[in-house]
Amino acid sequence: MTNQLPLTDADGEVRELTEEDFKNAVPFSALPESLQTTLRGLKRRGKQQSPTKVSTTVRFDRDVLDAFRATGRGWQSRMNEALKEWLKEHAA
Repeated sequence: MTNQLPLTDADGEVRELTEEDFKNAVPFSALPESLQTTLRGLKRRGKQQSPTKVSTTVRFDRDVLDAFRATGRGWQSRMNEALKEWLKEHAA
């Protein structure tokens, strides 16, 4: 077996999986029964009762998107806040 790369980086972001990763994967049924039981019992996040956000598709200039992405994890929330600030200053 070759030296495997960590699956996540320092920020917790998962790297792209390789063919080697898939070859070394273990099926769920091969895990110890106690771990299977624990994983089956994990609470899953349910559907939001009253969603406050809407999924949409928007096109931005590359430089704008790159600038927000360069700020790291949470860039989408920061972009949302920047748009809210713009709306406050430019009320219809």
